[in-house]
Amino acid sequence: MIRIASVPHNITMIEQYLDQVFCEYHISTEHYHNVLIALTEAVNNAITHGNREDASKFVHIDTEHKNRCITFRISDEGGGFDPDSIPDPTLPENIERCGGRGVFLMQRLCKKVIFSDQGRTVTIEFEV
Repeated sequence: MIRIASVPHNITMIEQYLDQVFCEYHISTEHYHNVLIALTEAVNNAITHGNREDASKFVHIDTEHKNRCITFRISDEGGGFDPDSIPDPTLPENIERCGGRGVFLMQRLCKKVIFSDQGRTVTIEFEV
């Protein structure tokens, strides 16, 4: 588990954390980039949108490895949101709009993406 203050620069801590996780669980590096991209997007969303870059609030990341899967649970201390309200960034009317691309990437790179706790927690799972 790792807990980071909601300061945008702290996103750099994710790569070091992920290096430790891959080493501890002996996960093949062939999965590294997809996991790094999805985890970085999830944490960035938690810092920026969930906690609104409030340094007094934290993002919590729990990790579990079992049955050839690695799961990350990313939680923020914000007010939550409705994941169903995220616009599909691939629709023509949304191509030039900001928003939704991070979740879109997570959904494409992960085996599972599950939002819970009124959108304050996202669980992302990978086969490794």
